[in-house]
Amino acid sequence: MTEADAFDIRTVTLGISLRGCRSRDAASTRQNVYDHVVRTAAHHVAAAEEVERTYGVRIANKRVSITPAALVEKGTTPGDAALIEALPEALATTARVCASVACGSTKAGINADAVLAVARAIKGMAARTADRDSVGCAKFVAFCNAVGDNPFVAGAFHGPSEAAAALNVGISGPGVVLRAIEAVGPEADFGAVTDAIKTMAFKITRAGELVGRRVAEALGRRLGAPVPFGVVDISLAPTPADRDSVGDVLRAMGLGSVGAPGTTAALAMLNEAIKRGGLMAARHVGGLSGAFMPVSEDQAMIDAAAAGHLSLAKLEAMSAICSVGLDMVAIPGDTPAETIAGILFDEFAIGMVNDKTTAVRILPVAGKGVGEWADYGGLLGRAPVMPVSEVSNAVFAHRGGRIPAPIRSLTN
Repeated sequence: MTEADAFDIRTVTLGISLRGCRSRDAASTRQNVYDHVVRTAAHHVAAAEEVERTYGVRIANKRVSITPAALVEKGTTPGDAALIEALPEALATTARVCASVACGSTKAGINADAVLAVARAIKGMAARTADRDSVGCAKFVAFCNAVGDNPFVAGAFHGPSEAAAALNVGISGPGVVLRAIEAVGPEADFGAVTDAIKTMAFKITRAGELVGRRVAEALGRRLGAPVPFGVVDISLAPTPADRDSVGDVLRAMGLGSVGAPGTTAALAMLNEAIKRGGLMAARHVGGLSGAFMPVSEDQAMIDAAAAGHLSLAKLEAMSAICSVGLDMVAIPGDTPAETIAGILFDEFAIGMVNDKTTAVRILPVAGKGVGEWADYGGLLGRAPVMPVSEVSNAVFAHRGGRIPAPIRSLTN
């Protein structure tokens, strides 16, 4: 798997609680946060590299996540608002820092004031990184029903109910799943395809949990205190590399392109099979767990978008099934903040009503229009700028307040 299909562990993410860092003033709090993160994560990379050498499995990313500085699912404090307003500058002036905002949940509904504020912040991120195809937006994601043990950027954070520290692992594996489907052949029925995916998901999840637990143990030895292993996130995370594509997995099921009729059904079957195989393999499965469909990071998705086979409407339908939502979608730079807010509202409504995580990582590429390209290189890939509806939703976007939670949220 590691050689023929480029299987790797996509990330080992050390979650660190900052709840004990509060102090009498901002300067002391900043210093406490810095000292605590540096002390806890000082040996994280070394521990991961030790495990890489021992087992011969590459760990693509070694990351740190922290407890959220603010949660705005139900309401926004002045501090929350100031934090959102600061995001464009923070993401434009740092190289590796990512951020997320949870704007709603099935329990709380959708905070409409936060949604509009986030949409304006996304426009600010785009403007401040205009010379780099608005790459600041690629480091930010907005959520409904965010999960606190997600190891993947840009949405990784360490939930308030988590331990003082925990090690979560995110697997990869589109290539190995692709090979498993190709092995059963085009004549196999859906049951045989499902069984092939489940079997491979079991194998790669086992590998992910083994690596994650060993990294946690190695880190604990270096720190002189145990670091608990958290969860395996069994999401298939693609890259622009050849045969490392979730879109190719869907095509191997018999679709001429991502976006063809049947795409949403194929994605549903893939997600269910991945989860069934993964749940049998690991003690604790969490995070997002399913299949990511980032447009710019998946070559088959890039091809489908460039050919016009994918639209925002089709991606929105697929987001009712996939792990996240609208991910790494490039849109015209002159798209109004209100339109972006409307896109956020629609995604969050899908998540709220269906009690699932939905998210938006959208890229209004400054100075570019439909048909032009945003090129980020590396893992972030490249994407064609896709059209958005030009019908006004300004009155709706400015109403403010809170969209109420669904009746089904009353489960007490």
